This record gives sequence, C-alpha cells and structure tokens, in this order.
Amino acid sequence: MTDQTDARALLDASGVAKSFGAVRALTDASLSVNAGEVVALMGANGAGKSTFVKILTGALRPDRGRVLIRGQEARVGSPAEARASGLVPVYQEPSLIPDLTVAENLRLTDTPVDPFRAYVDDLGIANLRLGALIHSLPLATLRIFDLARALASDPDVLLLDEMTAALPTDLVERVLKVVRARADAGSGVIYISHRFTEISALCDRAVVLRDGRTVGDLAIEEGVEDRVVELMLGARIDLGRRAGLAHAEARTGTPRLKVRNLAAAPKLTDVSFDLHPGEVLGVVALEGQGQDELFDVLSGFRRATGGTLEVDGTPESFGHPADAIARGLTFVPGDRAHALLAERSVRENIALPFAARIRNWGPLKLRHERDRVAHAIEKLQIDTRAQGEVRRLSGGNQQKVTIGRWLATGVETLLLFDPTRGIDVRTKRQIYPLVRELAANRSAVLFYTSELEEVPLACDRAVVIFNGRTVAEIDASEADEQTLMRAAYGLAEEGAA
Repeated sequence: MTDQTDARALLDASGVAKSFGAVRALTDASLSVNAGEVVALMGANGAGKSTFVKILTGALRPDRGRVLIRGQEARVGSPAEARASGLVPVYQEPSLIPDLTVAENLRLTDTPVDPFRAYVDDLGIANLRLGALIHSLPLATLRIFDLARALASDPDVLLLDEMTAALPTDLVERVLKVVRARADAGSGVIYISHRFTEISALCDRAVVLRDGRTVGDLAIEEGVEDRVVELMLGARIDLGRRAGLAHAEARTGTPRLKVRNLAAAPKLTDVSFDLHPGEVLGVVALEGQGQDELFDVLSGFRRATGGTLEVDGTPESFGHPADAIARGLTFVPGDRAHALLAERSVRENIALPFAARIRNWGPLKLRHERDRVAHAIEKLQIDTRAQGEVRRLSGGNQQKVTIGRWLATGVETLLLFDPTRGIDVRTKRQIYPLVRELAANRSAVLFYTSELEEVPLACDRAVVIFNGRTVAEIDASEADEQTLMRAAYGLAEEGAA
C-alpha cells in the first residue's frame, strides 16, 4: 500500500483492530487523510467500514491500533470527544432523537443555528422549521439535517457513511458540491459509498477494506472501478446485465394488482399500473413524488383518497396492514430495522412467516421449516457467524435475511421499497437473482429503487412517478439511466406513459 501520509495529514490511523465476541470486525485497518482531500473508504458489507468509522469517531474503542490527529496520538473515548478533536461523523442512519424538535436536536450538540440554516439551504431543503418534530420529517430531510449539523460544527475531518444512499439525484448533486467545497477549503473527508459514479466525481483516493484489513490505497483515475472491485471481493465479478426477464406476452390474463388513478394524501395524485404474476415492476421517482404514499396504501398503512385497487380482479380497500397481508401483499420496508427481530437469530427471522401461517393446533412441521431456512441461508450466502442475534450482522446480510425469508416461505405479492439501499455491489448481485427467482415462482414483485441502474438489472419494466402521477412506463431493455432520469424530472416524451 502506498504511504500517503505527509506533513498535511489531519488523520492517520494504523493497525486498528476490533472484535465483537467471536466476530472479528477489524484485524488490521489503516487510513490517512490529508488536508484538502476526499478519501473513499470502500469494501463489501461486513468488511469493517462502519466499525472503523465508529472507532475513529469515539463511538467504539479499538482493541488495538493507533490513531493520530494532526500528528498527536488521540484517545477519543466518545463522540463528544471526537467532535472536540475535530472529527465529526454522519452515520448511515440519522443520529437524531425522533421525539425532539429540530432546534432541540441542534442544542444537544451545541450546533450554531445560523451556519446550520445556511448549509440546509445550500443542500436543497427549503423551509425546514426549527419547531418541526424529527419523526415527522422524511428520511431524505433527516440525512440533510445530519450533514448540515456536522458541517455547521466546522470539522477538520468529516466522515460520511452512505450519506447519499437515501437521497434523490438532485439532492445528491448538492451534497457532492458542498462536500467538495469543504475539502477545497482545507478540511479532510472520509467518504463511504457503494456508488462508483460518486466516488469518481468526488474523491481523490480510495482505501479498500476486505475482511477487516486494508488491502489497497488507490488514486482515483479512469478504470479504477475494476481494480477496486477486485480488491473488495478478492476476485473479479460479473457486473453485466442479466437475461431471462418476463416478456410482454407473459403479461396476460388477470393482473395480480390493478391500480387505477390511485391517490393518497399528501403527494400521491394519479398513479396507474398493472402488475402480473411472475413479473418484477420497477417504480422510479425522485424524493417526495408520492412513492412513499403508494407503498403505504398497498401495504395497508395508509388509506387511499381516490382511485381503485384490485387484487386478482377483486376490488380492495385496505384499512390496516393485516388486510393487505390477508390478501397476500407483503411489505419489505427500506429501513431493514423495521423488518427484523434484532435480538433473535437468523433462523428465527427467516422462519417467522412459518409461525404466522399456523392455523390449527397440531404438530409443527419443524423439519420442513429447518430445511427451507437452511436452503435460503446457503443460497444467499448469509453470514451466520453472529447468528445468535441478527443485529450483529452487517447491513447487507441483514437485508438478505429480510428478503430471504420469502424465498424460504413463498409470497404472492412482494412490495420492496429500496431494498438495496446502502449495501455493497456483491450483495446487490445476490439480491437481484433472488428477486428474479421469486418472480420465476410466480410471485409478483413491486420494486421501488432510488438507484436507476438497478432497473435494467432486476426489473421487467418500470413506471415513473413525477409530481404524484404516473408519467412513463418503460421496458427494461430501454430503461437506461438517462431515459429514466428525464422521466423522473417530468421530461418524458409525450406518449411514453
């Protein structure tokens, strides 16, 4: 690995190790950050990226290793001490108290209000009220809040863990611009992302972790993506498109879901589509265009205010999630924490739908359950080293558990809301075939994704929502990022829908 440390180094960490019981999250991680540069920290899920960041920022204590801040050995024992030392993180999930207001959360970290407001405006969130309760704000706004709060504290080193994973493209562009400006002004930035386009546009170097070790330190240049993937995974993987999607002639007969002019407050106004058994239908939309309301209505968490929904030709109106489940509609939320029993085992989480289907007294078919669960674990290569508690798995393995349970138990209609948010390319390439296998077994899958490149990889076709309305329906063979983006901004050619 090339030694990038010099007199300008703001941060230099070497030989950092951390274990959680029998699980070694880090064994030999090293990273340096110089003034004025953005360093990408990359690696597959479970490589140790988030653990490394939490150690650097005082949320965790290392078992061994050395961290220097401006050339002086640092013993950061808490996030507050890290902030005082000039290292400020924005974690993968918002670090906010949901029952407090915006202003109260700012006071918790002694964040000055005026710089915070300025950064919020620069980052594209208008009219954020200081009196608004955190739990009332959408996820994208919370991510911007977290970043603006961090920037307002004037950090020497800013650590961003999947900052843009829940953001639409327009906000991503603003984030990259503001972060680059911060580095150009003399700060250092550690940037964790699975989006190569962002790494190429923003970062100067990439430090790669694999199995808890630093295995590469590369300058960002043309063609570096292939080398980074090889370092992350230990071998080259196929990033090409898949084949075998359902053809138009297969979309015949009664749709599994028939949605017409569906509306729901506050943002869904007029959405229509058909979803057939054996099909994966993508949903594409920028932040706040009505996709949240659409999935809430279909999963029974919100009542429609207009339009119609049919399931297998029968009109339906769900008043509760149990109503949707009874009709075979299963929802996997974007926040995997809402789909898991965090302190239960991998097996128990995957087997959960078996218990839910018990209708009569009698002996349980435990052997059948065990076989199906074992098959799902093996097929998805789920890391079971920490299977005593699923919360100890990496984010990617947790997401494989949430989807893998339906491979084990079967599902009629699966509603997937941004299922690959914040996970690595290797895990994504395991999830896409799983979604296709569910469709091959005649499940119907509705797949919202915030990453446009996923549509031709996983879907048969996509509907695009803009301003609460369906504005385009695009076959997967034509769903390149430029076409989808134009439609998502309301620029679809007339007649495309």
